Amino acid sequence: MFHYTVMTDKNIDEACETLENQLKEEQFGVLWDFDLKSKLNEKGLDFNREFRILEVCNPKEAQRVLNQNLMVGYFLPCKMVVYKDGDQTKIGMPKPTSLVTMVDDQEITDMAEDIEKRLIACMDKSV
Repeated sequence: MFHYTVMTDKNIDEACETLENQLKEEQFGVLWDFDLKSKLNEKGLDFNREFRILEVCNPKEAQRVLNQNLMVGYFLPCKMVVYKDGDQTKIGMPKPTSLVTMVDDQEITDMAEDIEKRLIACMDKSV
């Protein structure tokens, strides 16, 4: 699987707030919280599902991976999504280890594994 997704009984706002607090514990900040539903509706498009895209970053980790391989910048910042799927709220992300397979660099893969474990822990604690 290219992604990791968890389900929660929280509403979208609660899930985003809890996730952001958990990310802070791992020194990841939310750079951007994009409300896709609102933006599409603003453009006159009918989209009724709650869907938020969070761009998250740990500056020290970003510096570390970019110093190793600039091509990893194509995958930064990390994306996380929080959305409604039926009655369930889901929190998900593309796995960093899946993305970095394209750069074929074992040191980057090792770094991505560490970052992925930390982000998964944040998601798991957010449910």
